[in-house]
Amino acid sequence: MNATVVVTDGEQRAALAVVRSLGRAGYRVVVASSRPRPLAGSSRWAVRTVRTPCPLEAPQAAAAAWADLCRQVGAGILLPVTDAGILVGFAAAEAFPGLRIPPGTREGFVRASDKAAVAAAGATVGLPAPEQVLVEAPDRRPDASGLPWPLVVKPSRSVVTDATGRRRKLGVAYAREPAELGRLLDGLPAEAFPVLLQRRIEGVGEGVFVLPGPSGPPAVFAHRRLRERPPSGGVSTLRESIAVPHSLASHARHLLEALGWGGIAMVECKVDRDGTAWLMEVNARFWGSLQLAVDAGVDFPLRMVLQLEGKDPGRPPAYRVGVRSRWWWGDVDHLLARLRRPEEEAWLPPGTPGRWRTLVDVLRPVAHRRRGEVLRVEDPLPALTETLAWLRREG
Repeated sequence: MNATVVVTDGEQRAALAVVRSLGRAGYRVVVASSRPRPLAGSSRWAVRTVRTPCPLEAPQAAAAAWADLCRQVGAGILLPVTDAGILVGFAAAEAFPGLRIPPGTREGFVRASDKAAVAAAGATVGLPAPEQVLVEAPDRRPDASGLPWPLVVKPSRSVVTDATGRRRKLGVAYAREPAELGRLLDGLPAEAFPVLLQRRIEGVGEGVFVLPGPSGPPAVFAHRRLRERPPSGGVSTLRESIAVPHSLASHARHLLEALGWGGIAMVECKVDRDGTAWLMEVNARFWGSLQLAVDAGVDFPLRMVLQLEGKDPGRPPAYRVGVRSRWWWGDVDHLLARLRRPEEEAWLPPGTPGRWRTLVDVLRPVAHRRRGEVLRVEDPLPALTETLAWLRREG
């Protein structure tokens, strides 16, 4: 009988990539999600979908439900996908002794998820973060006059826990002038602090992805972001595999060592006009564009599961450079944002194509070397699930 794996956060595109990878490899994949119709649960490779509490809103209940689900289906491996899910995964493993989760410690994950700690560690390994000022508490407003406007307002943690035990996801915002900065800081909950005020870097987003090997070299992959949602910078909607810059790969490994994180990670940078790579953040989990890495030849989910089973996944493979992956509905959102706002207010990276050229490229159904991230002929239902969800949101 094939081994059973539980994949959580089934509403995420990364979860869909994990389900497809493991299902094709012969694993029985059970999907857990707080949503009634999760994206990954509609895949042909998902043998079962179970609705469980939300790891953000009810982390303790989610941990208990995930542990119980693994017992019920006979799964020895639990793969969380989101930041909140990783934290709940640690608790589920404590509730179910013997349950295997992605490698790494809770302490290391917390450090790797703390943007202030990441910036400090980056400075020690030669990977600089943008100039910044730390706002330590809501009632402390340090002098940020030495930084040029606009400022990036970045909570040091993407997921915080409030006094009731509920977790909340926080995002990045931009302030054009002091009054707008004050309003943004006033609107943040106390748990969001400390908050980083950073100089905005104009550049192209690049990511280096690392999965340490059990005894040999890590599996490494890199991509460049070509379009994002929102257009000013965020989740990639079109991206391309690139050769791993040697210096950046070395810096990324040393950074993760300095943070004490030994699990899978994405080290995200922005490369400016001068070719300087500026450290943005670390995602100590599977990332949104995971499907691109699998398409290019580095099957991170399968390699991780083989390691968790105590098997040798083999030497890290070479991968194809120039492979592109497109998230269709994210790309449509990018296009709509470009059409709705004046170009001078879109905060676009340098070299971004104009809106009409973008319109033609987004609406072009087929392009050389480009694959759909969600839409796959051999597994079409996730694309239908996502389309219906998008239409409900827009309607």
